Amino acid sequence: MNIYTGVVSAEMPANFEIEALKAQAVVARTYTAYKMYKGSKHENADICDDAACCQAWISKEERFQRWNEQDRENNWNKITTAVDTTVGKIITYDGAPINAFFHSNSGGTTETVSNVWGGTDYPYLQSVETSGEEGYTQYSSSVTLTKEEVLQKMQATYPDTVIDFNTEDAIQILEYTDSGRIKTIKIGNKNISGVEARTIFGLRSAKFNVEVGENVIFNVVGYGHGVGLSQTGADAMAKTGANFEQIINHYYTDIKIENI
Repeated sequence: MNIYTGVVSAEMPANFEIEALKAQAVVARTYTAYKMYKGSKHENADICDDAACCQAWISKEERFQRWNEQDRENNWNKITTAVDTTVGKIITYDGAPINAFFHSNSGGTTETVSNVWGGTDYPYLQSVETSGEEGYTQYSSSVTLTKEEVLQKMQATYPDTVIDFNTEDAIQILEYTDSGRIKTIKIGNKNISGVEARTIFGLRSAKFNVEVGENVIFNVVGYGHGVGLSQTGADAMAKTGANFEQIINHYYTDIKIENI
């Protein structure tokens, strides 16, 4: 089995359009090439199969257990086709593999790297608009917490947090990024980033608003860090007739798709 068949089947739903799956295959291959090019942080491997660390991977047998029996062969053949028809293709910028970030749903606009992890932005990872994502289940979600839960979660990270919910500015969004995500939010006596708020409160993305009433409700748009390829956006583009090269060129700026 081609290793990227296991990656694509773990990272993207098999019912997505074939051109979206092809784009994911190229992105997965590029991500591995980038890790090899830059040098692995792992002692005995270039990359691992922990999605939180590197890139997810699943065996054919385990994947089949999660699919309906009538869909198994068709799904696997579809993913295999996506991988095999793009074999050897990676995304490059200035002659080198790019750091091919991807996520589930951008909520309409992708994010720049520095707004998520700090540091310097990559020239090929610019914020771009993406359409057609609204119909996906990954597009919107909400998290409802009691005021006590909000305080407890904040104090788990910042023990000296104090929140007076009797004031109108107990929770206040102070600044947005250009993509519409929260850059800075004030929660009680603490100003934190939207990325940190996402982690503390278990939100799907840093693009959200807050309703404070009897409880605190976070209304979230998008799913993931928002950098690079949006998987649902790729599928939406493919549904309108875009091929994998057009999808990749939309999400990564001034790049080339080359054979290695």
